Amino acid sequence: MAWILIGTFIALILVRVPVSIAIGAATVLTFATSDFSSAMQIIPQQMLEGVNKASLTAVPFFIMAGNLMNATGVTERIFAFANALVGHLKAGLAQVNILSSMIFAGISGAAVADCAGLGAIEIKAMRERGYKADFAAAITVASSVIGPLIPPSIGLVIYAFLAQQSIERMFLAGLVPGLTVGLALMIYVRLRAGFEQFPTQPRATPRQVVGTARHGFAALIAPGIILGSILFGFVTATEAGVLACLYCIGLGIWYRELTLRNFVQALSDTAMMTSVIMIIIAFSIAMGWLLAIDQTPQKLADWTFSLTESRHVFLALLLIFIVLVGCVVEGVPAKLILVPTLLPLIDAYGIDRVHFGIIIQLGLLIGIATPPMGIGLYIVSEVGRVRFERVTLAVLPMLLPLFAVLILLTYVPQIVTFLPNLVLGPQ
Repeated sequence: MAWILIGTFIALILVRVPVSIAIGAATVLTFATSDFSSAMQIIPQQMLEGVNKASLTAVPFFIMAGNLMNATGVTERIFAFANALVGHLKAGLAQVNILSSMIFAGISGAAVADCAGLGAIEIKAMRERGYKADFAAAITVASSVIGPLIPPSIGLVIYAFLAQQSIERMFLAGLVPGLTVGLALMIYVRLRAGFEQFPTQPRATPRQVVGTARHGFAALIAPGIILGSILFGFVTATEAGVLACLYCIGLGIWYRELTLRNFVQALSDTAMMTSVIMIIIAFSIAMGWLLAIDQTPQKLADWTFSLTESRHVFLALLLIFIVLVGCVVEGVPAKLILVPTLLPLIDAYGIDRVHFGIIIQLGLLIGIATPPMGIGLYIVSEVGRVRFERVTLAVLPMLLPLFAVLILLTYVPQIVTFLPNLVLGPQ
């Protein structure tokens, strides 16, 4: 069953069938050709049972928060503050791009929201200051990888649900890796600025820095409010999502930029994105049930142990596999397919599940910026009005710091586990 299931899914993906349809079609076809074909009602039962989980209610609220951020002008204020802080450095607006993503990540938690929301502002500003359009688009999609690592993160909520880990622990585990990715990209830009001529701008005066901070203060403290309320036990992750939405609505009213029209548009976009994610989750649960019946995880574990018993070799093979999958399949569906299958292997090799969660999160995220299928490349190409081929070539060297951080996090797990163990105690 596993060969039919995986083969059909890959074939449909290669012919550009949407992921949600590809997973569903592969599952139904495999079921129809199996010994359970007379009991097709099992598929809808598994689907409904799979999405009927309280932890998944956090997903639409964090999506809504990101959409409200774009609708209420918060992104412009974040960009202005970051520009006042580091805009005067060499390749200053590229550094602003990265810093803005790190701040924005603490509220939206979605790479797509980063590309679409901040991306349009950042690319336009960089082009107006004399940066090449392809470089501006490439650094935007590379920095968007930070978003789903720094809490709150939709991807980490879904992983916590799949791996039976607490959302709070996963959020804490993603904080240091997210900052590390941002720092690595900033170092890369600074080194590149030593060999190329980038436009510069005057250093902002203390008054300008204070002014932008004052105008964007309410937006800047939002990540601390959201994460702090979870860690101190005031709210659950789902309630934090609701809090984020209410906070963004309050910001929109205070800034006088939230209109009925863009509020309805944010609701519509949230409903669409949530529907697609939930459909993918539902079909993936049914797919996972088929793989479990076929004992695919156990067979995969036996086969892997026959190749190598070395944990380090296994991690190297795992990285290659995850990144290749991330180049073809988006993060959420890839995680839904891979995590239940790989968890027995992870446990067998003695790898911490929280550590593995960050590895697979970053590995799949790199696929957002990896040609030729990376969805982030298509988004920045569209919002920045840059040819896709030019963005593809410009982003290739920027993948080096991303891969360097991925390897570092993989082989130094303490970077990931230190903060959650410090705050919440060892598991």
